[in-house]
Amino acid sequence: MKALFLVGGKGTRLRPLTEKLPKPMVPVMGVPLLQRNFDRLKTFGIQEIVLSTCYKPECIEQYFGSGANYGLQIHYVSEDLPLGTGGAIKNAERYFDKEPFFIFNADIISDINFGEMLRFHKRKNADVTIAVTRVDNPSAYGVIEYDDHDYAITFREKPKPHEVVSHYINAGVYIFNPQILKHIPAGRPVSVEREVFPKLLEKGKRIAVYKGCNYWLDLGTPEKYMQAHMDAFQGLYRIDEADFEKEPIYGRFNAKISGKAILRGPVYLGKDVRIEAGAIVGPNAVIGDRCCIGKKCRIENSILWNDVTVENGVEIIDSIVADECRVGLSTSYEKVIFAGDASKRLAIS
Repeated sequence: MKALFLVGGKGTRLRPLTEKLPKPMVPVMGVPLLQRNFDRLKTFGIQEIVLSTCYKPECIEQYFGSGANYGLQIHYVSEDLPLGTGGAIKNAERYFDKEPFFIFNADIISDINFGEMLRFHKRKNADVTIAVTRVDNPSAYGVIEYDDHDYAITFREKPKPHEVVSHYINAGVYIFNPQILKHIPAGRPVSVEREVFPKLLEKGKRIAVYKGCNYWLDLGTPEKYMQAHMDAFQGLYRIDEADFEKEPIYGRFNAKISGKAILRGPVYLGKDVRIEAGAIVGPNAVIGDRCCIGKKCRIENSILWNDVTVENGVEIIDSIVADECRVGLSTSYEKVIFAGDASKRLAIS
């Protein structure tokens, strides 16, 4: 079985973290989000992937190449201009001609059992299956109404509070039968949510609604990006290599940690980390590869990407620091994003 990832978005809401790299390559616990999603798919036997790219496609292709190093076969389809979700799917049509295939919005993490979702799709004899997740306030999302047999009956984008009739929203994971692609217009931007799905219903196509999603998060903002890491530390979002309940300090690969430094789990350490005397790291801290934490620093509830230098006496609380930043000296930072020469306040409570 194959899968299509829609990875062309600019990640505007994640800036400045996405100034130099596309949103799907933002690291989650030190590993690009896209790679984490690939790794999950492989456990369900999906090894052929199509990537629909647009913004900074070279970053993705240089990292993954043909996919051979990751046990995958990867194809790239690039858009010169953004085509929207439906247009991007249509643009990759040549790779899907026989079997049902998955489609993913690339900024989503979830606990969906993809094997179970595929069985549901076949059992419902559906033309399209949409994974949904329940939220308390659906007014910022695309809401799906469905009948007693779990088939969609209407789609409503960002309803006002008094218009809400369903709390189930589009989770950004689909299964399409290839025949459905002929119903998507070619050569222009198309929204699958606003245009394709409603038209399919008008034509009598079966759109099944799969509700087997308990954990779901859209990493569209720095605040949601931060939340994903805090959820991983708490065990709500599972990552393959670390179980913080069993081992609260993950890493120490070739690390140089002073005997006078304090690590307060949960903490995720990348490779070749150096932590000096008197530093306090954690709880809820991600320290990326080759980071240097100076003397008497404090890093708490924060995410440091790779090659970050934190000078002596610096406190970093509830913050994100992107690759190759130098933070210091003897200063306290709280709820701040550092990325290159840019910085931004984080709107977290």
